[in-house]
Amino acid sequence: MTRDLESARRFYSAVLGWTFRDTRLGERLLLAFRDGAPVAGLGALAEDLSLPAAWTPYFAVDDADVSASRVRERGATVAVGPLSFGTGRAVLAADPSGAVFGLWQGRVLKNWRVGRGTAPAWLELRTRDAFASAIFYGEVLDWAGEPPGSCVVAAYEHDRVVLRHGSDTVARISGGAVGEDPDPNVRPRWHIHFRVPDLEAAVEAATSAGGSTASPVEASTAARWVTLRDPEGALFTVLAPRE
Repeated sequence: MTRDLESARRFYSAVLGWTFRDTRLGERLLLAFRDGAPVAGLGALAEDLSLPAAWTPYFAVDDADVSASRVRERGATVAVGPLSFGTGRAVLAADPSGAVFGLWQGRVLKNWRVGRGTAPAWLELRTRDAFASAIFYGEVLDWAGEPPGSCVVAAYEHDRVVLRHGSDTVARISGGAVGEDPDPNVRPRWHIHFRVPDLEAAVEAATSAGGSTASPVEASTAARWVTLRDPEGALFTVLAPRE
């Protein structure tokens, strides 16, 4: 969600090589594509909402009203909705630690999900208590393999929960976040990881287009990644394979 849709279009086109198309949901929402396949959406924030520009994951649900009730019943906050939005219904909520997420009831792009193809590589929730957060989201979103095809909490080790959908790792929940910390990287929040072919090229394009780096480069045996900040302050992470 952004306050300047055209500026965001130019920035993410330069940094991530995305192209954009209008959607049936109106002129305030653009669908981003890479190599002809969908990646993410850019939406214009309503002027009366005092929300910062930010990337937010939306989880598909069968019934937005039921899921929103589950959020409230567990001491969390429903900020917006459920409201009709184009072909479906949407909810914007915050979990008990303050991390913002969305719910979507409606049509979902076929064969498109986190961890596969051009979709985000994975989602990461940094929160105070990984185990408690896994219980919250599991109860709200049915992360128990029922009904068939839903996500499953696959592991809990070293204060980290791993979520899988089929054979794909789609999310990780890590503990240790501090709600009052001035650094947004440390506060409870969902982080979105996008794949790029060249990490240094993405960083250079971001800084040239008015963004900045928000973390040092980190690495595993298979990949390297860094968190970036767009010109409006929205954080996102780019991930590239190691040579």
